[in-house]
Amino acid sequence: MKRILLLVVALAVAGLAAGVWWVDRRNAASGWQGYVDADYVRIGPTQSGQLTRLFVHRGDTVAAGAPLFQQDDVDDRAARDQATARLAQAEAQLTNLQTASRETEIAQAEADLMDMRATRDRIANDVTRDEGQLRVGAVSHQVVDQMHADLASANAHVEASEAKLAQMRAPTGRQFEIAAQAATVKEQRAALAQAEWMLAQRHVAAPAGGVISDTMALPGEMLAAGAPVVSLLPPGNIFIRLFVPETALAAIHIGERLEIACDSCAPGLIARISYIAPQPEYTPPVIYSEAAREKLVYLVEARPAVADAATLKPGQPVTVRVAPGTEAETPPPLEGGGRGEGCVQPPSADERTPPPGLLPQGEGESRHPCRPS
Repeated sequence: MKRILLLVVALAVAGLAAGVWWVDRRNAASGWQGYVDADYVRIGPTQSGQLTRLFVHRGDTVAAGAPLFQQDDVDDRAARDQATARLAQAEAQLTNLQTASRETEIAQAEADLMDMRATRDRIANDVTRDEGQLRVGAVSHQVVDQMHADLASANAHVEASEAKLAQMRAPTGRQFEIAAQAATVKEQRAALAQAEWMLAQRHVAAPAGGVISDTMALPGEMLAAGAPVVSLLPPGNIFIRLFVPETALAAIHIGERLEIACDSCAPGLIARISYIAPQPEYTPPVIYSEAAREKLVYLVEARPAVADAATLKPGQPVTVRVAPGTEAETPPPLEGGGRGEGCVQPPSADERTPPPGLLPQGEGESRHPCRPS
């Protein structure tokens, strides 16, 4: 009886193993099931204020730098104009301190200096002549001494006039006054740059080209800083999400080429693996088939070329196979400056949700671990 029981158990185990092998073989031949997901760029203002214009609508295709929306900028324009006027005033004061006296004053000082030099030269000649006459007794020592005193006075006047002319030709401000005013000019320039930046922030443009997925506000509404107004989907942020059985994990690597097939996909669509989850899951979020139930699976993400990604729609189901002759390459970075750029952190269990079309009623859209919630 025991032998019969052991034989039955052995046959059952063998049958189960054969069934598992057959299912794995069938799945390997048919490929893995997945769906298209995306990292949306949610764009909002950096400052609070009233939304005055919305330049795009849901479904529009925009290029990088295209205007998206703008806020009320009356106050920012006034602040910019005020900063411009203050800078002009500070620069005028600095120019005044660095400028010499007026040309007419300098010309008058030059004429006075020439007159004093002529007087000095005349007195110097008189001194020379009187000293010669002193030797023959024609003049007294008192006269000669007086002429020497007059010559010294004339030399002093010439030196004073030269110093006055040099002062007129030099900047009117002292060095420390000029340095202080130069610092004021630098400060006003920084204030103007800040005012211009704040004014520019009222006019928001697309950080990358893509499709407007949704708009979250209407003109006239008050917006908080950072509140999303437009949801942008750059083609480079579209990727494929699939779940690979644990038995096939060793056959795939980062950068490996995968063939993507769907109902409306062009033949030969290729994506490269950009992420493989480091930990397994017991079951995927969406049970695509009975064969995939109750198995260890790993989340895998693959990114197609930007031109091919533009033909895919988030939530679209796809079938994925390993492309023949694969060669690992580094996947391209995300577009739009999103938080998903370079992100390799694995998602938590509550973040791995199926596409919107496959969600139970009441649940939200799928999220990516690199995307802000």
